[in-house]
Amino acid sequence: MTNNDQYLIQECLAGRTEAFDQLVLKYQDRLFRTLVRILGSSDDARDAAQEGFTQAFFKLKTFRGSAAFYSWLFRISFNAAITQKRKTKRTSTTIDPQDNPAGTWLVDTRPEHHPPEVAELAERKKLVHQALNELQEEYRTPLILRELEGMSYGEIAEITEIPLGTVRSRIFRGRNELKQKLSTLFQDEPVTRVSESDHESSISETK
Repeated sequence: MTNNDQYLIQECLAGRTEAFDQLVLKYQDRLFRTLVRILGSSDDARDAAQEGFTQAFFKLKTFRGSAAFYSWLFRISFNAAITQKRKTKRTSTTIDPQDNPAGTWLVDTRPEHHPPEVAELAERKKLVHQALNELQEEYRTPLILRELEGMSYGEIAEITEIPLGTVRSRIFRGRNELKQKLSTLFQDEPVTRVSESDHESSISETK
């Protein structure tokens, strides 16, 4: 946990609740983007993030600081999202590059506005998101947390409440499955030829 996070938490617990607003401002975009990637819906992600921040505020005194504040916050939000999905019985989750008001994936690819290499990168990102959509959720979630969020295996195990060995196995299988899907997608893509090293780096380019 950063010193600044620790200071803001202490301030909030001391009764200066406006300090929590600074934590919200610091993490809301990152939390929202990750939840969109996992849930595939900006509406669901927004609801989960809002519920996560609300619960975190009221549970703040239970935060022990043994993990990063964001990991703790994300676990609360992730659990809220899972509960929400079970209640609504939504089983289909797809990542839509246009379904993100934060604009992380919204790229104007019109040639008159951008050089060819920018349009090529946008197309590559589109294919990566397509491949991620096709992964089973049990592989997609830990893979996103590991590759895009940079979380440790231990953090992912704690957040998802699955054994550490299972986390490692699912990430390994998810990487292999994603690599196979990207190989097929890039092979079918008529303009861009992508090398093996591009396959390995493609997912990191979606950050």
